[in-house]
Amino acid sequence: MNQNRFIATPVRDPKSATRTAIETHRVPAQAPWSGLVKRGQSIRIVDLEGQQAVDTLFYCAGDYSERYSSQDTVRVQGAAYVTTGTRLISNEGHLMGVVTADTAGRHDTSAGACSCESNTARFGQHTRYLHACRENFVHEVSKYGMAKRDIVPNINFFMNVPISPNGELAIVDGVSKPGDYVEIRAEMDLLCVISNCPQINNPCNGFNPTPIEVLIFAGDEG
Repeated sequence: MNQNRFIATPVRDPKSATRTAIETHRVPAQAPWSGLVKRGQSIRIVDLEGQQAVDTLFYCAGDYSERYSSQDTVRVQGAAYVTTGTRLISNEGHLMGVVTADTAGRHDTSAGACSCESNTARFGQHTRYLHACRENFVHEVSKYGMAKRDIVPNINFFMNVPISPNGELAIVDGVSKPGDYVEIRAEMDLLCVISNCPQINNPCNGFNPTPIEVLIFAGDEG
């Protein structure tokens, strides 16, 4: 189904002597990626060089009309950020996945994805044609018969978005270090879609987009 997906030679997980990755993918700076994560498997996203925002969406692999809901996830958690223990909820109210590990601390799910339109409004007309996450998402979901209308508010893994007492959001320097990672266990078959954020006009990537790595681990039965 996904032309980017491949089965790699099992890779030893450097964080554990007992786990091996059944797939490994290096996602270049500014690039999109997508892949299937089956129920019970875990996906680990690694910030290889630090301070790299990773915009991420999840869709039910059996029905793409069911997808990640930032609003329902925040409501169910009663918390504004995603971190260890967060239950990722779909627009149908179903559990999509659980964050089982997080070495970075917390992740944004309110600020959304950058786009050519938002770049122009925020940073000026000269940024109109710079690459952006929404365009990455559109390119990637088109492989599955989806379009721009199917792009919904996403998770921004590793992006530092403090919320002020008056509710305003700010995008500031990231705090993730080289090698930091977040890991999610799939509670249904998931299509994961990533934009390795190309933003260079604010500090979410330290003004220097860098590669990431995606690892997929078998479930307990695997």
